[in-house]
Amino acid sequence: MPKAYWVSVYRTISDPEKLAAYNELAAPAVAAAGGRTFVRGGRVLAHDSGIPERTILVEFDSFEQAVAARESPAYQEALAVLADGVERDFRIVEGID
Repeated sequence: MPKAYWVSVYRTISDPEKLAAYNELAAPAVAAAGGRTFVRGGRVLAHDSGIPERTILVEFDSFEQAVAARESPAYQEALAVLADGVERDFRIVEGID
């Protein structure tokens, strides 16, 4: 079964305090759902139309697990705190089997 990934690229961060509050709630919610964070911030070199902003990569054992984690009450609470504090491109993608 192929693994799945959350890929999140932040276009803008308009409220760093909301992002910090989100991070405090999101990290344990992701871990409880079986997610393993491989990239969180750090250096970014963007090419083509890429945006050199904060990038997050989280691995899950399956696509279904990744979707369930996003829909979990704990992660929804984190999203409510984040609200309009950022603009980001968030995707759930299936890996290659």
